[in-house]
Amino acid sequence: MNVVARRRRGGGFLRAVVLLVVLVALAWAATLVFRGGGGDASATVPAPNDALIRQGEYVARLGDCGACHTAPGGRPFAGGLPIASPIGTIYSTNITPDPTTGIGNYTYGQFERAVRRGINASGHTLYPAMPYPSYAKVSDGDIQALYAYFMHRVTPVEQVNQRVDIPWPLSMRWPLTYWRWMFAPKVSPVETAATGDAALARGQYLVEGLGHCGACHTPRAFTLQEKALSPADGKGYLGGGVNDNWVAPSLRGELASGLGSVSEEDIIALLKNGRSERSAVFGGMAEVIEHSTSQMNDEDLAAIAHFIKSLPPAREESAISYDPATHTALSGGKVSGVGAQLYVDNCATCHRTDGRGYGQVFPALAGNPVLNGTDSDSAIRLVLHGGTMPAGREAPAQFSMPAFRERLSDHEIAEVLTFARSSWGNRGSAVKAPQVTRLRNLPPSGDPLMTGYDPRVGTEQPQP
Repeated sequence: MNVVARRRRGGGFLRAVVLLVVLVALAWAATLVFRGGGGDASATVPAPNDALIRQGEYVARLGDCGACHTAPGGRPFAGGLPIASPIGTIYSTNITPDPTTGIGNYTYGQFERAVRRGINASGHTLYPAMPYPSYAKVSDGDIQALYAYFMHRVTPVEQVNQRVDIPWPLSMRWPLTYWRWMFAPKVSPVETAATGDAALARGQYLVEGLGHCGACHTPRAFTLQEKALSPADGKGYLGGGVNDNWVAPSLRGELASGLGSVSEEDIIALLKNGRSERSAVFGGMAEVIEHSTSQMNDEDLAAIAHFIKSLPPAREESAISYDPATHTALSGGKVSGVGAQLYVDNCATCHRTDGRGYGQVFPALAGNPVLNGTDSDSAIRLVLHGGTMPAGREAPAQFSMPAFRERLSDHEIAEVLTFARSSWGNRGSAVKAPQVTRLRNLPPSGDPLMTGYDPRVGTEQPQP
């Protein structure tokens, strides 16, 4: 009886395995038969003129193509940049017009399908590290200009693409087709509200489409798609995200953890120069400044800031009110707490005892959205690994924050960050040593981080 029962159970398990294999095979076959995606891979366009090529060069800057498709020390657009993902490391591809290793043999139709639909020339779905869900909103004219630029102005580089470092079976590409079917939007220009505000419409087009700001600043679901692709999808759009343990803060109107108390002028300054009188950009956002926003014209920068400031807060918060008590205590030599003493010894020289930093050089900590957000990972990583602000269009000097990972223990970093997150009126939660330990051994590279401030914190002139 027991033998028969075991045989039945064994037979049932075998049938389940066979059924699973058949279902997987059918799912794979479906991706070959019903590829979808639209677009005509054989489509061509007339020979470009110089004006179209120049437009394409500017569009490439708007889309920040160089940041992802240029490895550190590598040739422009030749790929090879490692991009961390939850399933492993993806390497950006060669998009120079080299006919062997790049996109030199791509027709316009194949190029358009890759950029806006996430489908390469072989018909395979691209990893969504390529922000094609955002580029689906880019106009035909800009895609044609971009194609003209890459084919006629970019220098070809023969460099073989690096294989992804993702373990099997996660490395199989065909399941990505289902991801694209479920989450990638149809190609459609950005739909703007009929307000008659041309700057608002232009800003929305740049932020939602070419700028793909939501790729980092919008939260993602466990299936890795952005939870919102436009303001029409809800307040989650640009409400803040986490990428490779960097926190990309909210770009909406939250008064403490977002940009609700930051002026359009300061947003423009940050995008143009990577710094303002009270703020500075570090982390991956520095590459966005370097490759993209610092090279935008003033009208487009103003349009982006105008659109961002139109977004209501995702969370209701009260503004940070500057509290001078910390400055009074520190300047009077009252440093009884461990965090306060660590701050005076390691941080006050640059960020001052009043927490207001130095304009255009070191950002303010008082009212800083990064310190007032619920997630402290960005602040921890910045203290551990340091950072250098980018060279801006009108501010070429670069200033750096040193790394403290060798100087301070996990407990000490937790103490000094807890102090900074709770001083000068800041309302951030305490940082615990295990949080620092978790992040200490991670590589310093990562996705965008923008540090900011509340420009209306206090009205007094900064004091050393």
